[in-house]
Amino acid sequence: MPMKPEAAARAVAPVPADSGLSFERWCAQQAQRAEAALGRVLPPADAPPARLHEAMRYAVLGGGKRVRPLLVYAAGEAAGAPVEALDAAGAAVELIHAYSLVHDDMPCMDDDALRRGKPTVHVAYGEATAMLVGDALQALAFEAVCAALEAGAPADGVARMSAELARAAGSLGMAGGQAIDLDSVGRRLDLAALEDMHRRKTGAMLRVSVRLGALCGPPAAPERIEALTRYGEAVGLAFQVVDDILDVEGDAVTLGKTAGKDSANDKPTYVSLLGVAESRRMADALLEQARAALAPLGPGARRLRELAELIVLRSS
Repeated sequence: MPMKPEAAARAVAPVPADSGLSFERWCAQQAQRAEAALGRVLPPADAPPARLHEAMRYAVLGGGKRVRPLLVYAAGEAAGAPVEALDAAGAAVELIHAYSLVHDDMPCMDDDALRRGKPTVHVAYGEATAMLVGDALQALAFEAVCAALEAGAPADGVARMSAELARAAGSLGMAGGQAIDLDSVGRRLDLAALEDMHRRKTGAMLRVSVRLGALCGPPAAPERIEALTRYGEAVGLAFQVVDDILDVEGDAVTLGKTAGKDSANDKPTYVSLLGVAESRRMADALLEQARAALAPLGPGARRLRELAELIVLRSS
């Protein structure tokens, strides 16, 4: 069932861009909005086919950092977008992300047993159900995008959102990056090839999260959209660089997933190519690129700046 904007508005009050909330409180409030929106757009657990719907809710709810919806909300605040439309767009990107994790964890891909501190979907529900969960979540994401129109996003913006989300998730984006990743096991990639893989695999969905937030608002000057796009590209790549560092330095309890998998699977990473210290310097440089991209946008981009720092300085 698509989200109803009046229900979204009742769930959590919108937070204005100039709110005096601390960043931690802002993140908590927007993550609460995202969780409520996801809970509404997902089918009830007892609706037939109940096992599939239960597994879909298991895969999506009650875990994760919600970085992608937070980027949607932050970009949408900067663009003056209706918060109910941002609920829809944030749910869409998180549903795509959740489906990708379900499929990535399966034995035919990364074969992982732990995700967000609990058994992966194929462990809990079986491989066939896990495959269907991913398929259904991807379809549901585009239903959620359409709900942004009912929630006040401009019609041409919603059409662009659908096309951009499809491209970011497909063979030219996330799925293509995963294919390159699988083909690269046991090989040593140069820096350019590694960046290309991760701009697709991880960066494309973070970049599109920023763009969807902006597209939920009134038409903006091309320069503004370009600045947000440059920001999205920088934080998208930075996220993966930091992920590679944490795979080496983190532990399963902190990360909520199996640590050291990339090294164990002989996958090319920034750490394997550059080392930890140089990878950290690269992440810091990408943070500066993100900040520079936002400079023309002024105080309205405050939350985007804070999110860039969160992405680079996080420990999980």
